[in-house]
Amino acid sequence: MNYIKNIILFSLLVVIASCSKSESQGPTGVSELPETPEEPVVVITDEELLDLTQESTFKYFWDYAHPNSGAAKERYNPKDPDNDANTVTIGGTGFGLMAILVGIERNYVSRAEAVNRLETVVSFLESADRFHGAWSHWVDGNTGKVIPFSALDDGGDLVETAFLVQGLICVKEYFKNGSTAEQALANKADELWKGVEWNWYTQEEDVLYWHWSPANGFAINLALKGYNETLITYVLAAASPDYSISKSVYDGGWASNGTFISSNNAYGFPLLVKHSGSEQLGGPLFFSHYSFLGLNPNGLSDEYVNYGEVSINHSKINYNYAIANPKNYKDYGEDCWGLTASYSRNTDGSLGYAAHAPNNDLGVISPTAAISSIVYTPEESLQALQYFYGKKEQLLGTAGFYDAFSPQYNWVADSYLAIDQGPQIIMIENYRTGLLWNLFMQNDAVTVGLTKLGFTYEN
Repeated sequence: MNYIKNIILFSLLVVIASCSKSESQGPTGVSELPETPEEPVVVITDEELLDLTQESTFKYFWDYAHPNSGAAKERYNPKDPDNDANTVTIGGTGFGLMAILVGIERNYVSRAEAVNRLETVVSFLESADRFHGAWSHWVDGNTGKVIPFSALDDGGDLVETAFLVQGLICVKEYFKNGSTAEQALANKADELWKGVEWNWYTQEEDVLYWHWSPANGFAINLALKGYNETLITYVLAAASPDYSISKSVYDGGWASNGTFISSNNAYGFPLLVKHSGSEQLGGPLFFSHYSFLGLNPNGLSDEYVNYGEVSINHSKINYNYAIANPKNYKDYGEDCWGLTASYSRNTDGSLGYAAHAPNNDLGVISPTAAISSIVYTPEESLQALQYFYGKKEQLLGTAGFYDAFSPQYNWVADSYLAIDQGPQIIMIENYRTGLLWNLFMQNDAVTVGLTKLGFTYEN
């Protein structure tokens, strides 16, 4: 039964942030990747390149945010900006909150401008549809009403909510000792996340469930079991002052009572855990990104595993897979690597979506995969970032590096997804200063939750 649920989970991951029909069935958002010299001339230092990447990616969450709500749009296509223009992503909005804090620190916007934008976003979230405190995967940026993600998914999405809450907690911590207006913003962010009824989503069992809606209840029946991107959901559920889960929910759910531990090795690195849908070579790299944008994996251990080691090994396996290049794809290697969920190339060359991983390698590289792994593989990630910059004429657009490309097929998905842009600016900042890790890990409720679940962690 666990195997079947894992397959179901992996299938759902494939459609997360999936394209609208116009994108998945036609050529919109696709261009060719012309031949370039194999060794492009590097004319920028690593530090300058990190600056450029953060500042350009920030624009996704500032210049191209939804004009009414200030929240993050699900997608942005510079060639077709009206495509899905009112679809706001809840998880991506959480990433956007964190990105705006980076923007303040990096002087992309003033503190006053950021507070004004964040007040708009938080007020929108306050009025948007909620389902036992949880927000839906997609929301209409004008009305705050749920946009169904699938036929049965028209209510609360606990995982997307967790990604949002991660950002709300960082906002709370950043502004809690500020001006009167800033403290009011911090308090509102704090109240919002504390209203999530995490324990409702257990169905009184020792596991959290992903979805619930008034019309369909728990019909999707998808239990959150590791290893995937959902660890943060359990940590926040345990941290909740009013709607907390017990440790038995964590043990029976996320950890499957220890059966999620793996003895598999790849390229000399132990996986340590069973990656859902990809137990031999590891899953898409977002498994080791989304939960750890605020939750610091360094030194983070429960009674089962050290999550910093899991994430480092996951990234190194992904990197070494590109070097091994068993499918002989063009350009794969030390400077061109990174498989994760992103836009993808359909067999007819049109724009699709796939959860790229070593066991689902379609010859498509996602820049966010290597860039967001910089906290785990700094040397390897910087090498990849220099490679991407060397092809900047094809790969670097108005809101950062495009979502995906394929040297094999001379193909570029010259579009963006919020959940791929967000981890780049956030993880680069964590690599440089630890900003978001420090904010999240200092939160009193978070430390209570981690202690309740038996974690040891770095302060």
